[in-house]
Amino acid sequence: MNIKILGTGCSKCITLEKKVRDLVTQHNIEAEVQKVSELQNIMKYGIMMTPGLVINERVVSYGSVPKDNQILQWIKEAM
Repeated sequence: MNIKILGTGCSKCITLEKKVRDLVTQHNIEAEVQKVSELQNIMKYGIMMTPGLVINERVVSYGSVPKDNQILQWIKEAM
């Protein structure tokens, strides 16, 4: 599983990255978590606001920090 956090470094981006990494660790989920911070790469996903959350190359969220249970649900759906 591949999870990407799209963001240039704003506080919401940092919060989302920490949440995702913590959830993956706590729930023993086998996933590679990447931070994508280059604007050109972020724009490839077609989002207009950061942070963005991409699971297995599918954009599941952008512009806000989702709740933990919602993030877990998306991860489980992608497994």
